Amino acid sequence: MYLTSFVHREELFDITERWLCNRLDPSDGLRLTQILICDGFVLGQTLDAITRRLLSNVDATDYITNRISFKGELRELIRRNAWIITPRVGELLHQYRANPDFFYVDAPINGSMCIDGEGRLLGIYRIKRPHRIAEKANRYIANWIFRMVQEKAQRMAEERARRLGIPVHYLLTPEEEMEREFVFAEETIAQGFKEGRVKLDKAALTIPDVGGVKIIAEEEKLSRLEESLRNDRVVRVIEKERHEGDYTARNLIIDVPWDRESTCKRYMETDARQTYLHRGIAEEELRKGIEPLLDKAEPRIGIELILSTFPDFVESELGASIHEERIVAQRNQKAYKGYIPKNVEFLIEYLFAAGLSPQTNIERLPVKLWGRYLPDAIGYHIRQLYGQPEHDALY
Repeated sequence: MYLTSFVHREELFDITERWLCNRLDPSDGLRLTQILICDGFVLGQTLDAITRRLLSNVDATDYITNRISFKGELRELIRRNAWIITPRVGELLHQYRANPDFFYVDAPINGSMCIDGEGRLLGIYRIKRPHRIAEKANRYIANWIFRMVQEKAQRMAEERARRLGIPVHYLLTPEEEMEREFVFAEETIAQGFKEGRVKLDKAALTIPDVGGVKIIAEEEKLSRLEESLRNDRVVRVIEKERHEGDYTARNLIIDVPWDRESTCKRYMETDARQTYLHRGIAEEELRKGIEPLLDKAEPRIGIELILSTFPDFVESELGASIHEERIVAQRNQKAYKGYIPKNVEFLIEYLFAAGLSPQTNIERLPVKLWGRYLPDAIGYHIRQLYGQPEHDALY
């Protein structure tokens, strides 16, 4: 995975590539911890700064920022302070009031709400949770591997057609034969990982939205903001997509600089080390700030920017395009659901768990791409990182 929101994305990509081939370096545990502390703090501070800049372009400069951990906190704010009531918004609010628990109120989020003096929501910024990053890595690598497996199976079909002396499009392959070819191609790719011959496609495995900002305003102000970004000499628009239908919004991927000096200063001023005391790094090291960890840090990061009117935002939180339902749909739409992508998800989740845990010494990797595992086994190894009981047997 290549996380453009991280300043050490190249190094993290290299570690991930090695782990997928079961090559563990003794220093990986400590380095992952350092990267997640450093890059997480840089990303959080940059999201706060870029959100303030973007909101100023829609005439929103006076607001407070509230951290949230569950989607219910966001949806309760919508219920209390809906500032545009269309018939559809009224209908959704009525449904929510009747049964809040139906709306995924306990879904976790690592985010902050920007709220004006009248209690109205102006914007949100968030950092994807490790589990969601692992799921997305699963989906991306599934698509990538599926293409490789298809190409391998196609070459096998072409070879059979050549032996029979017929064009490949005349080749009628029994379904059982196609399944065997697909399985063989998958096993060949797994063997390639085992032997360290597979090189990850960085472009295919780029995840550009680990950090995200959503601006909520009237259509005219959103258009003005989008126009200002076209002429911005600091913020660069990398991608742009407009969604219509159940989910309506403008999605942009922007590339922004981050301020090294102010970020290091904020780390010391906010005593941020308190957040990281249980990550396996000595407190005296954390007292030195994040500057010692910034070696090889990239000067710019990628962020997802969503522009939404309030009615469209309410639809995305309470209506037909509610975010959690879109996540479920994405999980069910993968063209390829073999064991390799699931192992990637397990391994990425373990990678983040290792970097967030008190354990900085990783003796072995619990997942190999060419093996098969149950979620229970990965849960066991993650519990081990946190010193939790090895087993949950009743007797």
